[in-house]
Amino acid sequence: MTNYTEVLQANYAGTEWSIAGNDYATLDWYSTSTKPTQAELDAQWPAVDYQNQYTTVETTRRTQYEAQSDGLFFEWQRGTNTQAAWEAAVQAVKNANPYPPPLA
Repeated sequence: MTNYTEVLQANYAGTEWSIAGNDYATLDWYSTSTKPTQAELDAQWPAVDYQNQYTTVETTRRTQYEAQSDGLFFEWQRGTNTQAAWEAAVQAVKNANPYPPPLA
């Protein structure tokens, strides 16, 4: 199901609008540009949803890298651990947090 608010925020920056409860019928368009149709917004949803999923994975990975692999990197740089240990920790984070499949 299309999240109209997210599509509008992602693809219509600088426009003014309001919507109640994700119901296209309640979309009030205050900008001088043409109000997008429901079909146009529905067509844009897969790309917006994909980007949201991708961003979530990036954020999760960044947090987990800091917690699980960054320390090993610095240990490797100091000579108190191995590059292989650091690379294994990085790969474990990637395996646990795969990117969504690309859009067709």
